[in-house]
Amino acid sequence: MNWETLLAPYKQVVEELKVKLRGTRSQFEHESSHSPIEFVTGRVKPVQSILEKAKNRNISLNHIEKEMYDIAGVRVVCQFVDDIYTIVNMLRNRDDFKILEEKDYINRKKESGYRSYHMIIEYPVEMIRGRKMVLAEIQIRTLAMNFWATNEHSLNYKYKGRIPVDVKQRLQRAAEAAFKLDEEMSMIKHEIQEAQRMFNRK
Repeated sequence: MNWETLLAPYKQVVEELKVKLRGTRSQFEHESSHSPIEFVTGRVKPVQSILEKAKNRNISLNHIEKEMYDIAGVRVVCQFVDDIYTIVNMLRNRDDFKILEEKDYINRKKESGYRSYHMIIEYPVEMIRGRKMVLAEIQIRTLAMNFWATNEHSLNYKYKGRIPVDVKQRLQRAAEAAFKLDEEMSMIKHEIQEAQRMFNRK
């Protein structure tokens, strides 16, 4: 299998989505005082991770383009929880890709404590030999959720998915603390935004 050829359209999806979403962030900043987008990142899953996931999920390598939806991944990080739903609604109104599935892990968190909003999309990529429809995942989360998820991901990697019970319990408590932080910050959202407006005017 020629991985470079296979992954080329996924790299294009990630780059195009990053440019578009960062453009949206700039528009918000010009047109209003608050952008729901703090920052945007993206990546194409490394080949080793694709192989491991295919093995764990029993996905044939011939079917990964149809059955693995997170080879291309873009993450949108926000300040506040309600910013997430502002972005979700904005993405629903776009016509440059098709949303196939939405998973709300904020209102229905995972057992681990993980919170985030996932959208699985089908994105058209213009290739030399015509248009190719590519699956990609957009994750939308707050800074606090992102901090927790990044650390949980590192621990999962370290323990190969078998995190010790005491560490798992601490992680769950940390997830609740992160969400509590989000809730508290939402209570003073208008104060924070006013302070940011004053700072930006300087």
